[in-house]
Amino acid sequence: MARAEVAPAAGVQAAPTRRPVLRRLLTSQGRHELAGHALAHPVRTLLAVYVVSRLVSLLALWVAATWFQNPAGVGHPDPSVGDMVGLWDSVWYRRIVQDGYPVPLPVDTTTGYVTYSAWAFYPLYPYLVKGLMATGLSFEVAGVGLNLVLGAVAVLLIHALLRTTHHAGPQPQRERLALVAAALWCFYPSTVVMLKPYTEALAVVLVCAALLLLVRRHYLLVAAVAIPLGFTRGVAPALGIAVLIHLGVRWREERAAGRRPLAGEWTRVVVMLGALGVSAIAWPVVAGLATGVPTAFFDVQEVWGQKPADGPFVLWVQWAWDARGLFGVLVLLALAATYVALVLGRHGSWLSIEVRAWALAYPIFLFAVVRPITSMWRFLLLDVPLAALVASVAMRTANGQQVVPHWRRRVAVVVALLVVGMLWWTTSLLTYTPWGSFPP
Repeated sequence: MARAEVAPAAGVQAAPTRRPVLRRLLTSQGRHELAGHALAHPVRTLLAVYVVSRLVSLLALWVAATWFQNPAGVGHPDPSVGDMVGLWDSVWYRRIVQDGYPVPLPVDTTTGYVTYSAWAFYPLYPYLVKGLMATGLSFEVAGVGLNLVLGAVAVLLIHALLRTTHHAGPQPQRERLALVAAALWCFYPSTVVMLKPYTEALAVVLVCAALLLLVRRHYLLVAAVAIPLGFTRGVAPALGIAVLIHLGVRWREERAAGRRPLAGEWTRVVVMLGALGVSAIAWPVVAGLATGVPTAFFDVQEVWGQKPADGPFVLWVQWAWDARGLFGVLVLLALAATYVALVLGRHGSWLSIEVRAWALAYPIFLFAVVRPITSMWRFLLLDVPLAALVASVAMRTANGQQVVPHWRRRVAVVVALLVVGMLWWTTSLLTYTPWGSFPP
């Protein structure tokens, strides 16, 4: 028999079969369902977050162009987002694309000393842009389009790298932490440069790919990535430290297990280490051979204020002393010690040894060879583990073993602060005034 349908009594409204989607999402059960869906589909989730972050970045560029960019910096009275895209280092990358690298090495006609030139900039990114321009795209469209794709790849690689369990401490919420950390990286204030023809997106892709391949012991592929990295950013020494620590840990583990360390792997290891050595010196050597001046790359870097001859860390200590005396130096040391404690402590323990090694080696390398400049904000984009530390501090309990029930509210506060930082960074540093601006 067919089941009889019972009509609602007169004056009684039938209950809806389900609540509106928005109302359901605002309930704790709805938020739980949304988080579960995000974890079940991490690629889709991260790409959606990445798109949102790029829209926020675009909004920050529009705000900077509309209300903060001085017309004198763009040469006309109505600055636009397009003008913001072409400022600062974008000018140099455009020159490389259009004119290549200058030979002989440019010198100041008055003083006879080496002056600013394109030799301070690595070639892989601008030549990739040039290749895209062969399809008829403009420099800006090709550069920004390439970075948008590379940024998406970077986010997925970051997630894959942070969720790995190799050489990592136990963490039952690893998937959730890795997902949130990768999402937070999308909102790092200086990711706005990925809407400009800058090299950060490409550098993050290559660094994360190299670290992920290292964790998985694909040494020849690490070597294959190290070479293009050497023509993108000068970070091979920091990556080399991570590689050596990885090899040391593997050696100890295999000896403890009664096996011969690196058995059958020595050729691959030697090739990998050789490629890292080549990566570290490749572009300075090319610059020296092309210009006939062996120190050409370093001479041009010195024009921009880099003075490695003064010794590692000296310029940072001097900067802190000049700013606030002994108090400034103590604050600098305290910040460094806090960061190291986070990496080596419970908030970094869930990361693989290789990622933690990079988390220490890369900032130390930066502070050793780069003077105190505002560009450090975007250089730290490559310090991907920083996002993992922030996620851990925001989400986990004091002992670091569990995720707190209200972690969503904490993460929302962090995202809000990052968006404010993005607006500040874009309006303060990405704008250009000819007579007084700090480079982003």
